[in-house]
Amino acid sequence: MAPYAPARYIDLHALHPVPASLLNRGEDNEPKTLLLGGVTRALVSSQAWKRPIRLRLEEDLDEHAARTRMLPRRVADALREAGWPEDLADFAGAQVVRSATKDGLQTEPNKKGVTSATVYLPRLVLDDLVALCAAYRQDLTEALAQPTAPKGKGKKAEPPAVLPTKEVAALIRQRTATINLFGRMLAELPGAHVDGAVQMAHAFTVHQSNAQPDYFTVVEEWAAPEEAGSAHLQTGLFTTGLFYRYTTVNLTELTRNLGGDAARALDLLGLFTEAFIDVMPGAKKTSTAPHTLPHLVHYAVRDRRPVSYAQAFEQPVKHARGGGYTQPAVQALTQHTSALNQLIGDRRRIAHGYATMQTDDVGNLGTRHASYAEFTSTLTEAAARPSSKTGT
Repeated sequence: MAPYAPARYIDLHALHPVPASLLNRGEDNEPKTLLLGGVTRALVSSQAWKRPIRLRLEEDLDEHAARTRMLPRRVADALREAGWPEDLADFAGAQVVRSATKDGLQTEPNKKGVTSATVYLPRLVLDDLVALCAAYRQDLTEALAQPTAPKGKGKKAEPPAVLPTKEVAALIRQRTATINLFGRMLAELPGAHVDGAVQMAHAFTVHQSNAQPDYFTVVEEWAAPEEAGSAHLQTGLFTTGLFYRYTTVNLTELTRNLGGDAARALDLLGLFTEAFIDVMPGAKKTSTAPHTLPHLVHYAVRDRRPVSYAQAFEQPVKHARGGGYTQPAVQALTQHTSALNQLIGDRRRIAHGYATMQTDDVGNLGTRHASYAEFTSTLTEAAARPSSKTGT
């Protein structure tokens, strides 16, 4: 196990300006908001930012996973494509989840075998499950032909497991790098649960930000000469603002998830850091193109526990004279970190640093790095540093 056990956290903070956008909507189809410090802030949920980060990592690693309740259907679809009869393919797909445990994974009876819980597994496992079904095709064919004994009054009978439980369970338990990073909840299958190494907070604007209306029309381009008007009229809503973003990676947990491979854990930490800085949610991108980068990113490598700086913005930031929230936000952040550093000291802080677009240095955030690449490489080097009594 790595020398930074029992707990090594890497905190990542960002001040990220975003122009007119609709990065995250609620059930009412309007921008998500948060009431904080007595005023309304624009909100982007952790899920909305975490998923595109996960997809970026899977693309970089060429190692893809899937969250799905449709595993039985996808197995059945693949078997039908391979020429299996429809009833046998459906039965085999259902047998995958029936054979996963002694009693099988729970399914929704009125939804043709959809699992009750979401399964998170490597996409390549689908091919392995299809191959396993092919190896047991004769057993599946015979089981399908057998009548199922009644289970009891008012209860639907369950077919016996045909596929080998040990092999099916082992396939579903397989992991990818993103499963090791973000974790997996599957209580029905022993050994499938993975504690997530990444915690991510909802992003929110450091200042008041109300949704703003955008009235738009769609021109009818094939109208008759005597006709006028639009094919569609609507008012959409968007938000603007400077977001505070925060995430923390439990490097000790990640290393444990990787079976003690500290070098691999550091590689994933570096890739995750790059993605955290670079990736934007894709909602409404074709009509807003809000492809900005953070004005400032900051890291702190800590032992024992992570520390968010969200308190710095509990009181909404006021814009500077002449406009702009960026500099007042940077000032609020550095004032907060100064007070925090004085309060808790640096015994548990291994290293800290920052990178920013502004030309002047920023106090209380550690070493300045000239680029995001230098920021990331220095962070990963510091993350591997053994704990010390005094910190730096």
